[in-house]
Order: sequence, then C-alpha cells, then structure tokens
Amino acid sequence: MYHIKASLSVLLTANTFPVSAAMDRLRSAFNRVMRSERYSRFTLQPAEDGERRGEVNLDAAAEEHGSPSFRPAPVQQNRRLLICLVLSATLLLLLGLIVGCATSRKHQAKPRGCEPKTTSAPPEAQPAEVQPQLDWKDLTKALADQLTKDALEVTLRNLDLNSRSAGSPEDLILGNRIFDTFTELQMNPWTDIHYVELQRPDSKRPNQIEFGSEVFKPSGFLAYSATGRVQGRLVYANYGRQTDLDLVEKITKLEGCVLLIRAGNLSFAEQVENGARRGASAVLIYPDVEEFQQNEDIELYGHVHLGSGDPYTPGFPSFNHTQFAPTQSSGLPKILAQTITAKTAKSLFRQIGGPEAEASSGFKGNLASVTYSLGGAKNISVEVNNQLVSTEIHNIFGVVKGFSDPDRFVVLGAQRDAWGPGYAKATVGTSVLLELAKAFHAMVEKQGFRPRRSIVFASWSAGEYGSIGATEWLEGYMSSIDKKVFTYISLDGMVMGRGSLIASASPLLLSLMESTMKEVEAPLGSGTLYEMMGGAGWEEKVMRPMAMDDPAYPFMAFSGIPSVSFHFITSNAEYYTYYGTLLDNSDHLNYQTNQHTAEITATAARFAGLMALRLVHDHLLSLDVSRYGRVLTRDVSRVYKRVQALLQSGELKDVGPSWLSRARGSFQRAAERISSAVQNTDLTDPEACRILNDRIMKVEHCLLSPYVSPVETPFRHLVFGRGSHTLASIAASADMEELRTQLALATWNLQSCSNTMMGNIWELDNEI
Repeated sequence: MYHIKASLSVLLTANTFPVSAAMDRLRSAFNRVMRSERYSRFTLQPAEDGERRGEVNLDAAAEEHGSPSFRPAPVQQNRRLLICLVLSATLLLLLGLIVGCATSRKHQAKPRGCEPKTTSAPPEAQPAEVQPQLDWKDLTKALADQLTKDALEVTLRNLDLNSRSAGSPEDLILGNRIFDTFTELQMNPWTDIHYVELQRPDSKRPNQIEFGSEVFKPSGFLAYSATGRVQGRLVYANYGRQTDLDLVEKITKLEGCVLLIRAGNLSFAEQVENGARRGASAVLIYPDVEEFQQNEDIELYGHVHLGSGDPYTPGFPSFNHTQFAPTQSSGLPKILAQTITAKTAKSLFRQIGGPEAEASSGFKGNLASVTYSLGGAKNISVEVNNQLVSTEIHNIFGVVKGFSDPDRFVVLGAQRDAWGPGYAKATVGTSVLLELAKAFHAMVEKQGFRPRRSIVFASWSAGEYGSIGATEWLEGYMSSIDKKVFTYISLDGMVMGRGSLIASASPLLLSLMESTMKEVEAPLGSGTLYEMMGGAGWEEKVMRPMAMDDPAYPFMAFSGIPSVSFHFITSNAEYYTYYGTLLDNSDHLNYQTNQHTAEITATAARFAGLMALRLVHDHLLSLDVSRYGRVLTRDVSRVYKRVQALLQSGELKDVGPSWLSRARGSFQRAAERISSAVQNTDLTDPEACRILNDRIMKVEHCLLSPYVSPVETPFRHLVFGRGSHTLASIAASADMEELRTQLALATWNLQSCSNTMMGNIWELDNEI
C-alpha cells in the first residue's frame, strides 16, 4: 500500500491538470483513513517535506526482548474502514492514470500543416507465428526432400579433386571451403589443429626390390614401415592369416624370410604384425585379380600402424610435440613392409620356386600363368627409405545445437583426404556431410524442427594414415567425450557399387539400423532397404565384424562410443576394386554403380541422416541394450569351453569359468532392468529421461577395460578391442598364467559394467 500511495503522490504532484484541487481533497481523505489504521510491522510517519514514509515499527514488548514483532493487526480493526481504504486506493490509481494520459496528450507537439485531421482504423495486431510441432512423418519427409539426387550431383562435382593428400594445400583449401559452408549455415564452426608425423617416400632414395637380376621400384608405399634394407628367402603365404602361416610353416621356416602376401581379409597392419610374430624380416603385399579386378600395374597405398592416430603421440593428442617427451606406439612394426603391383608379383612367382600350393588350400589366386608356389628357396632384397614429415592437419566442425540437451550429441564424420582423387573414399562422404548439414539447418530454420540433442558435423584429415585426425580429437577429450557423444556415424566409403549393403556396428545400434532400413527406400526403386536385404534375415546378409581399419573403429574400441559404418556395394562383393589406389575416381565409381552414383549417394545420405534424426528427436536414446546379450553369451561361451577343456586336460588348475558366466548373467539382468525402465519411464518428464539416457550412454564405455593402458593397448574394448584382455584372446590363450590373470580381470570388467548399468548403488547385483 505504501508503494501505491508514493507513486500516486509523485504522479499528482507533477500534474498541472485543473482537477488538482479535487485530487487534493481525495488525498486528504485518504491520509485521514491511513492515520486511523495501525500496522504491527509498517507505519507511515510524517516527514519534513509533508510526505509520509514507511518505517519498520518495533513493538515495545518486542523491543524489551531484543527482536521486532511481526504480529497480525489488532482484532478490533474496523473491517469497514479497510474496505474503504482499498476502494480509495483503487480510485486514486484510476484517477492518476487518467490524469497522466490527459497530460501526455496536452503536451504533445501539434503536426505542421493545415490538412484536416483524418482518423484511420488501428492496424490489427498480427499474432506471433507459431511453428507447429512436426510429427515423425513430417520430419522424415522434410529430410528426404532436402537430400535429393540433383543436390548431391552438384556437390559431388564441386568436391571432385585430382589430389587431396593429408596436410597438402588441396587438403587445406578443401577444409576452408567446408568451414565457409558451415559459417554460411550459421553452425558456429571451429577448427581442431594437430601437428602429426606422417611417413612418405623419399623422392631421392626410392624404395626398391631386387630379385635375381630384376630390380623393381614401386611408387606405392605403406606408411609407418620400418626402414632399411633386408635380405631373406621369398615365401608365399596367401593372405598372411595365422592359419595360412601355420600351413606354410609346416613346409619351410619363416624366420628371417620375406613374405609375399596378397591383399585382402586383413588390414595391411595385421598382415605385417602376423609376419613379424613369425620372425619374418619383411612383407610384400600385392593385389590379386581374384579380389582386385583391375589392370596389373595399379599401385597400392596404405599404412601398417597397428593402431590409429599419430603413432608418435600414442594415447595423447598431437597438439604440440614440444610439450611431450618422444615416444612411439607399440603398434609400429619393426620389420619392413612394401606394396607391389600384380605385374611385379607375377615376376616374383615365376622365380620363387619351392612346392606348389595345394588346390584345396585356398592359396591359389587368379594371376595368369602363375603356379602359386610357396617358395623358400631363393633370396630377395627389400629396401624401404620412407621418411617422417611433421605435418599440420585441420579437423573442421560445425554444429546444429539441440534445444533440450545441447551438451549431448551425435557425430557425423567423414575424412576429406585421400592418396589420390579418393572419390569413393573421401569425395562421396564429404559431399554427404555437407548436404546433411544443409538439410538439418533448413529443417531447424525453416520448418520448425527442434532437435532435443545436438548434431556435430566433422571433417577429418589424415584419415588415410590410420584415422589420425579423428583419433587425435578423441585423445584430446578422452576424459569427457564418452559423457557427451552417444553415437558416431561414419560417412566414409558409403558408396562402392550397387545391389547390396554391408555394415559394421555396435550391437546397441542394430535395432536402430533395422527400423531405419524399413523407412528408407532402396535406390533405383526396389522397395525398402529392409526388403532389398532379405527382410527378417538382414543381419546375416548385411553385418560384418568391425575391422581395425574401419574409420568407426577407434570411436568404439578406443573411446567406447557406439559407432556404425556402412557401404552400398556390388552384389556378392566385399571390396571396392579401386579403394586405396590412384584409380579411385568418378569414372570408376560410376561404372560400378552403372551411372547411378548420385542416386545411391542420396539413399546413403537418407539412411545416415534418418539414423541421426531418430537419435536427436526421441525422448529416449535409440540404443538397444538388450542386443548386447547375444554377443556376450557367444564370447563368454567360448571362454567357458576353453577353460573347461584346459581343466579336464590338467593344463589349468585351481581356476574355473563360473564367475565369468555369473558376471554375464549380471550384465543380462542389468540390461533387462534398463529395458524395463524404458517401458515404465514417463516420457514427459525430462529429468527422468535424462537419467535413463545417462545409464544407456554408459554401456559401451564401461566395456572398455580399465586394467590396460591406452598407450600400450589403445583398443581396450572387452568384446571388440585388440589385446590379451579381450574375451576372444582369452578363449585362444596358450599361456596359462596369462589366462588366469586375464580371466579374472575380464570377469570384473564385465561385472563392473553391470554395476554401472544398474544405476543406484543399492540395486547392485554382485553375485561373483
């Protein structure tokens, strides 16, 4: 009441309106009313200027006890006077408003001119435009409408380059173009800069091979090979798999030999690692026409680092080499490695000697006029002179921010570098990255889409050297990235042909993939992708184990982020003939797709975009925890059978597999608990959804072994990693002490994961 009266007093004093006398009488009456009222907390006391001020009144009785009184007003308060007080205050307020309005009009300057005053109707108030909430059908249509064949055809043409090697001027220019596009889309782009060591051939001292009187100087190379010159017996070992080497070792010794291996089935790094373990001094890798149907002069390019990222800063980012002591990755090979052409391989086979491989062995390829002898009789010399080059690389990022949980995001990524044109490997993925960025931006800005979570678009550099750009980013934010990134979708190599689809993914994403395949039309009008790939039996036809050289692999096996990569490919094929060669260009890909590259790329973009859309749209993350049950049951069963066999044979004592089986049971119950929580969660409660999503996000990451070093063993995943800690390695171990240790650690790794999934500490299920 004090504030109302004071405001009116100021307003009335400022007026020169003729009714001031009447207002004075009203104010006098109001003051008399106020004097008749007594307040226990505030009173109005006269001041020297005649105005009244509000003061805190301390009751006498309260003063004696040292505290103010906040008692209610006396009971004998006159209710009629209170009503009059309220009415008087209301009247004064209305009069004050009338006076102020009249005075404002009176003092306004009159417009110049003598035109008669005209009265026009006030403009109707325009209601604020309210964007309707789009339903799922509207969203999927909006996304599909953006990702058209024509739009992708233009982008593919604009990004088609003859050269784009990591750290080159072309790579930097392309990165700047992507940054500018993200800027135009108002995606707050930023750059992640790293200084990495890349190995390249020495132009002054080319790599070479001497066999008999012939000297070969290949232009292709394998980055991170050991350097030097070695001599040894030439031995043919098929694909260089452990089973292949076992067969060859029965015929000839492998210690100190030079292995001749055909590309395929394993990564270059794994082939060289297998050879090094058998004591080989060098490995030569060639493309056999059985898998690579191309001309015999094509050169192969790749790397042999058994890991990812810069091998000279293992486990930590290459922001600035001067900050860290020199170190090397444990995955760097200690033997020489070099690629050769199919034509060179034919020359070597003609002179290799030794027994011929049996027809049933699977060693015979399709090189013309070649007997595929195993060798072991003649020496060959190999010289590798690659050199390290310190290189600055840039990762480029843009973001469409979420509206509810902007700190949680899905990452869509594509490498932009390649050995040559890299049309299938880099151009297609980068084109899709940009078109998806444009599509999601348009949906938010023009169609009212409000994603709950953020979408990060990433363009990586140095992908050809082992996902260096992506891995350095993961290493730079290792401690927090698993709490923010809930899925990675790789766009690399999305289109390699037509007629079929192959993919690799975390089990958490299988249900999402299935539902998305049911919604995306197959390219060239053949029903949905789900129908194209056999309906209910799609997993058997589509899914492949995720290989170490898969661009999505470090996200899952190193950082514990659910990841997926997929490839449209020619029916019944596992490889794209020109991948990793200088012939990976638009002409060859168009031939593989029968001139439908843009259409298939548009389908691939919709598939990736729809998965991302579902992940950022729904209240709960579309990660199905129950799909891990079958995978763990399979791997634990293999360990159980192996341990039981060792116990029965007496090779292993005082240890059993039952604890690991119980830990798997705990994981299964924790997964069921999450599935039950999903069914019972109120989707209108944001906090409940966020808590449940937190539990779901932890599943993949908690399968990373905490007992191994990311420096020595970067791929720490218990199921999909690489090293002695994995369930697959334990099931194949021949070292009993090592098996004991790793069995115990794997058991508690799995049990700890189960505990993490349970959520509350009082709900833990420790049965081991």
